[in-house]
This record gives sequence, structure tokens and C-alpha cells, in this order.
Amino acid sequence: MIDYAQARRTMLDCQIRPADVTDRALLAAMLDIPRERFLPSHLAGLAYLDLDLPLAGPRHNPTRRLIKPQVLAKLLQAAEITDADRVLDVGCATGYSSAVLARLANSVVALEEDAELLRLARAELMKTGNIEIVRGPLIAGWPSRAPYDAIVLNGATEITPEGLLEQLADGGRLVGVLGRGQSAKAMLFRRVMAR
Repeated sequence: MIDYAQARRTMLDCQIRPADVTDRALLAAMLDIPRERFLPSHLAGLAYLDLDLPLAGPRHNPTRRLIKPQVLAKLLQAAEITDADRVLDVGCATGYSSAVLARLANSVVALEEDAELLRLARAELMKTGNIEIVRGPLIAGWPSRAPYDAIVLNGATEITPEGLLEQLADGGRLVGVLGRGQSAKAMLFRRVMAR
């Protein structure tokens, strides 16, 4: 039997903190939220490994993954999310990132296009009051609730997400991974309105 609480502490001590993630609220959220509950039961034992875990698509080439805890933590710290922020979580998958964001932000819109992943997210997130779970194409974002103070892309994109940048408030931040494979880089975009 896996001691998931100990696995979470080990994840923080061996993956998150060594990556210079120091935001206390973020560390507390990642320590408190049981990542294994956001995975199909056959993957729960892998919840705290330093891996992108496959969630959807063909077994040999999954199209959707739960991103590594370290990558998620670095992205969220770079986004500088405060308790006053309205956040769009693009590609929330099974909802883990949205659950973490809900501990940091005022409100979260969790966007997912895959029906099965959305079903899993709803099952875990329905207890959380400051999350709105919506279904739609990820590339379109969720303009009806814009502008957002922060947008988090869960996964990689090969193009700059111009449409999502337009949904940011002045000074808003968008974080995500730009590129593919070894050349991919975590990016922080900030919207500055012309005055």
C-alpha cells in the first residue's frame, strides 16, 4: 500500500523545492491536494513520479497528459497568482491543476474539451466552490468570462496562443510550454495595453 501523504512530501522535497519553487501558498496547496485522486486508478501509483502521465489518446502516443509536478509548480510560480486573481486553466484535464489554482486564486475557470477527462475533473472538483468547469475547444479559451488575470496552459503548444492573450486583462500573465520535444521552453507572456 502506497503512503500517498509521504509521497506528496517527497515530491515537494525532491522535485518541487530543488527547482527553486518557494511560493509558500503554492507549496502548501501541492502538499494538501491528493494528486492520485485526479488519475485513473491504474495510474494512481505513479502520481508523484517526475513524469508526464498519459491521460487520453492512443497508448503508444498519448495526446493528453497530466504534466510533471515540477513543471506545473514552475509555471504557477511564474504566473504570480494572487488571491484576487481570476484564472483560466486551459486543458484542465482531470482537474488537478484547477484544484491547485483554486487554493491560490479568487476564481478559476477550468476548460477542457475531452468529455471523459471533463467527467473525471467534475467528479473531483464539484466540492470546490470557486471553480467553474466548462467544455469547449482549448484554442478558443473561454471569452465569456474574460478578462483573466492569469491563464495557465496545461501542455505544450507550437504556436504563440494569440487568441488566449487577447483574453488577458491589462497586466495579465499567460504561462505555458512553447515548442515540442527537447526544444520546448516554459514561457511567460504578459499583456500590456497601449496607453
